[in-house]
Amino acid sequence: MLKVGIVGFGFMGRMHFRHWKMVPDTKIVAVCDANPNIKEDTKKAVGNIQGAEGDIDLDSVQLFRDLEEMLAKAKPDAISLTLPTYLHAECSEKALAQGVHVLCEKPMALTVADCDRMIQAARKSGKVLQIGHCVRFWPEYAKAKEIVDSGKYGRVVAGMFQRLGAAPAWSVDNWFLDEKRSGGVALDLHIHDTDYVQYLFGMPRGVCSHGAKTSGGQLIHMVTTYDYGEDRLIIAEGGWGMTTGFGFEMSFNLVLEKATIVYDLTRKPMFRVCPTTGEAFTPEVVSGDGYLREIEHFAKTVRGQPVEDVLTLEQSRNSVRIVEAEKKSINRREKIMIR
Repeated sequence: MLKVGIVGFGFMGRMHFRHWKMVPDTKIVAVCDANPNIKEDTKKAVGNIQGAEGDIDLDSVQLFRDLEEMLAKAKPDAISLTLPTYLHAECSEKALAQGVHVLCEKPMALTVADCDRMIQAARKSGKVLQIGHCVRFWPEYAKAKEIVDSGKYGRVVAGMFQRLGAAPAWSVDNWFLDEKRSGGVALDLHIHDTDYVQYLFGMPRGVCSHGAKTSGGQLIHMVTTYDYGEDRLIIAEGGWGMTTGFGFEMSFNLVLEKATIVYDLTRKPMFRVCPTTGEAFTPEVVSGDGYLREIEHFAKTVRGQPVEDVLTLEQSRNSVRIVEAEKKSINRREKIMIR
């Protein structure tokens, strides 16, 4: 039985809690959060994604307000670390040093330097550290990667990725909107697509980004072109500037030599392959969502079971590195080379 602790119990902590409940031979033994009213507050719906709403039964779970106390008393084998981004490096290091495996939410950390600290801590401990890049595990995104890698429809000529919504105002004291704690729209939202672009094509040679800022100077919308050579155009757009009535949208269009692959939450069907010859169709995908599949992957890794080669710590670090270049490109108004 794998004993699990959830560290940080906001929107994403509750998401992890529900999905861990679906994994066989695991038991959530503890929840750690600074909020003294966590039982009552978890009855309130938060977030912009289905799956985190409704009540949660914490009666059989030990509650803590301090991570070190939770590690010492509950003695979990593994934790889901769903705290604000600026705490990822410090808390991952503490858990790993105590011999605890860590599934840390994305982004890995605020800076590449902090990512390096986490990688070193994982290597020193010999324990598993996995970063929660759920899009790599999202069934439609995973299937698109499989199709691209197969070469069945030729190479990718162009790719367009989009992720749009209102600013996440549901967090405690609005930490999402504080770039010093969350990394802002670039590191919290846009990195999903930056990481998936890296997953599909590897590290870009450089980035050219443009952004829109509020009157107070906060970045709320950005568009990046990733340099993979003149014969391929790859663009990703992300924004927190939409009104609350807009809702949330994520989509991609992949233009291959012999087909177009489309995923869009607003379309029916949401996922299609449109070949140059023959009818468009929706490929079969695995069940579940990206959150469940990443947790299952982590649990199998911890148990020493074989898993697919989906992500590495170095790739998670490099996604932060690419985003750092994107933000630099916006501020300097010039293309930034990465390699």
